[in-house]
Amino acid sequence: MRSFEQNDEGFTGLEAAIVLIAFVVVAAVFSYVVLGAGFFTTQKAQETVHTGVAQATSAVELSGPVMVQANTDSNSVKNITFYLQLAAGGNAVDITKIGYTVSTPAMMKTVQGTDSNVVNITWLKIIQTGNLLEPREMVLIDLGTEGMGFDSTSMKVNDKVTVEVKPPIGSSLPITRTLPAALNTPNWYEVY
Repeated sequence: MRSFEQNDEGFTGLEAAIVLIAFVVVAAVFSYVVLGAGFFTTQKAQETVHTGVAQATSAVELSGPVMVQANTDSNSVKNITFYLQLAAGGNAVDITKIGYTVSTPAMMKTVQGTDSNVVNITWLKIIQTGNLLEPREMVLIDLGTEGMGFDSTSMKVNDKVTVEVKPPIGSSLPITRTLPAALNTPNWYEVY
């Protein structure tokens, strides 16, 4: 009977096991919190990079030539036309929310895609469902320079003309071309 009354040797091992389990549980919770914070930070950094790339690249791109039509006075431009499509991997863009800035050495004017007196939009797709430019679609933009106030003194032969396409999301798309040395009415000219 004496051996059962005073023997505490097994109890010390049990205490040590409980303390060890407590340390393991605390360490597991701590590592879970640290890893969770790390994953959260990584996800936020990834979102920031994706947002930065989306804003630094243009949502639309030029597709095909840029053409100009000679005005009746044969010294100025009546229309500037070009095709737009979505940039690779881009999201759909509302074509009416795109702004256009036309500038020459003498003048600069800005119009919105909703200004039907200046901007003529022709869709090149089978079924048009609203104003969204979507993948595998193209749109012909025709800017009437007369409606913007350009004449033979503000846009003439040999002038460098820049059309800046400003989509609602992403950076603008500058299109810079030099007008031909001669313009004959009503001919169209591809400009480079």
